[in-house]
Amino acid sequence: MQTKEIRLRRIQHLAYEIMDEMNKRKERRQFDTLSLVIDNLSRAIGDFADPLGNYSLDYLEKKVENAHYLLFINEKKVHS
Repeated sequence: MQTKEIRLRRIQHLAYEIMDEMNKRKERRQFDTLSLVIDNLSRAIGDFADPLGNYSLDYLEKKVENAHYLLFINEKKVHS
């Protein structure tokens, strides 16, 4: 089982990859894809920002992984 710190570091790494990808791309992306990426990330942030500190690490991982997948799977389709 991975420790909480390792899991949070992985989530942070995926979020940084998403940020880098969004900033380096100059061409437009499909609105539907971006909408889903934003939805997943905002849900993760909303859960993590609970003032009582009640958040689900599984939920955070799922939402950030989904956003990362949506962004990068479409990247692979474009270059295939």
